[in-house]
Amino acid sequence: MALTPWPYPLWIAHRGAGKLAPENTLAAFRLGLQHGYRAFECDVKLTRDEATFLLHDDTLERTTSGQGSPAEQDWSALAPLDAGSWHSPPYTGERLPRFDQIARFCRANACALNVEIKPCPGVERRTGQVVAAKAASLWAGAAVPPLLSSFKPEALEGAREAAAALPRALLLDTLWDGWFEAAKSLGIVAVVTNWRVMDAALIEQLHGAGWRALVYTVNEAEVAERLIRDGIDGLITDRVDVLG
Repeated sequence: MALTPWPYPLWIAHRGAGKLAPENTLAAFRLGLQHGYRAFECDVKLTRDEATFLLHDDTLERTTSGQGSPAEQDWSALAPLDAGSWHSPPYTGERLPRFDQIARFCRANACALNVEIKPCPGVERRTGQVVAAKAASLWAGAAVPPLLSSFKPEALEGAREAAAALPRALLLDTLWDGWFEAAKSLGIVAVVTNWRVMDAALIEQLHGAGWRALVYTVNEAEVAERLIRDGIDGLITDRVDVLG
């Protein structure tokens, strides 16, 4: 099957600037931009009142001054949290960004975005619906729409229900039984795997199905070089200071 044109850069900054700044914050995005990156990956979740914001974990403790599940709290409780001091003193006071703030940053700086829909347990489909609908609104008229990805098929189903025109990708940490059939049923345009899973044969299989092949999280040059030789379409990395 012929591949359709792919509008996204090869190199994608993981959660902003990966490990160099507090992940999933505007500070991380700004630092990634300073290092020349024009594509980013981030995690988007829902609060109890269905605000869309950036956070990776199902709880707040690791990367903020808050506690508990964000799915059980309104945005008004999360907005004042410190999402930077856990990383290093210079980032003390950095806030959790709303999804619309990241959209404005990306559009203002002509950056592409891979949005990982990261639902808290029990709200997979609804998170996909809300995030996709919000993305469709925020990128209305954009030449390059965001790529919506998720490990949760239910989230991708919700995204398709809410904004079928936006491109979707299935995330895989392992090649679980039935993954290929699930990907076909979801109407995806790409598969994003752990880099340890990806090889030339899998890239050929994905391209043969008309899908693009991406990987996370590549932090070593020799791994990147091998995957590029094999025909990879996207590399998500923390090492925005040395790779790309």
